[in-house]
Amino acid sequence: MTEPRRAVCLLSGGLDSATCLAYARREGFECYALSFDYGQRHHIELSAAARVAESLGAAKHLVIPLDLRVFGNSALTSSEIEVPKARDEHEMGQGIPVTYVPARNTIFLSLALAWAEVLEASDIFLGVNAIDYSDYPDCRPEFIDAFTRMANLATKAGVEGRTKLSIHTPLILLSKAQIVALAQELGLDFSLTHSCYDPDSSGAACGQCDSCQLRLKGFAEAGIRDTVRYASW
Repeated sequence: MTEPRRAVCLLSGGLDSATCLAYARREGFECYALSFDYGQRHHIELSAAARVAESLGAAKHLVIPLDLRVFGNSALTSSEIEVPKARDEHEMGQGIPVTYVPARNTIFLSLALAWAEVLEASDIFLGVNAIDYSDYPDCRPEFIDAFTRMANLATKAGVEGRTKLSIHTPLILLSKAQIVALAQELGLDFSLTHSCYDPDSSGAACGQCDSCQLRLKGFAEAGIRDTVRYASW
């Protein structure tokens, strides 16, 4: 019997990464979910990641402590920088937002690459999106292509020809509505996920940050009910 292909799946606990994990599972991969405790404003997303990993049958879920607060300069890692709220689409599209965490996807992918080499896996799944998050420099197709080329030069497994790494980004050119529709098709339980940048103390999503607004817009356009709890509802 053929052994299933292994894949490392980056999992934040948000809608996109959860959909990406569900997609990888449907494609027949044995998935190793990787999350990071990187000094983010809250740990609610890590609880969501654990729920999603268990629900979708990840072979293992690893959480790596990595304190990016030492660098600062992001609303997601510094309590001194406010998370933008109630911005319209035009405002969201004006430059790189303060919720960008410097080099985050580069760092996360590097650690995913290390685990993939240990697992003898040739595949990494990442739920980046270049439509809704087009101003994030590490969500663009050209970044993924460049990292893939580098990764195949930077590992023992790659140099020896034992593996040729592929980074899968199945959501990169989908709208949020298309992602929601795909997630429903894959059977994802939306209530397990968490997308909000600034939830209240009970874990309810604010409904006003960029991430919440994009999520709500996607569900509305897809004609599907979001089962996540919002503070104002």
